[in-house]
Amino acid sequence: MKTTVEISDWLLRETRKLAARKGVTLKALIERSLRQTIVESERCTSFKLRRASFKGKGLQSDLRHVSSARVRDLTYEGRGG
Repeated sequence: MKTTVEISDWLLRETRKLAARKGVTLKALIERSLRQTIVESERCTSFKLRRASFKGKGLQSDLRHVSSARVRDLTYEGRGG
């Protein structure tokens, strides 16, 4: 399949130089690079946060309707600052 892709002059020059050094065609080098990029992207797994909850029952009842900023302040109260 043929397609047109616009890339910078510098990138095309460098790619042609690399293809010549490796003794391959420009097409072969580009196809190999694209295949490698696809394989690498498929290997990457999305980040999953491990389950690290405690065996509590959530916030204490007197803190349920307090802002997160206030909960943070209470968490660090008396610990410097």
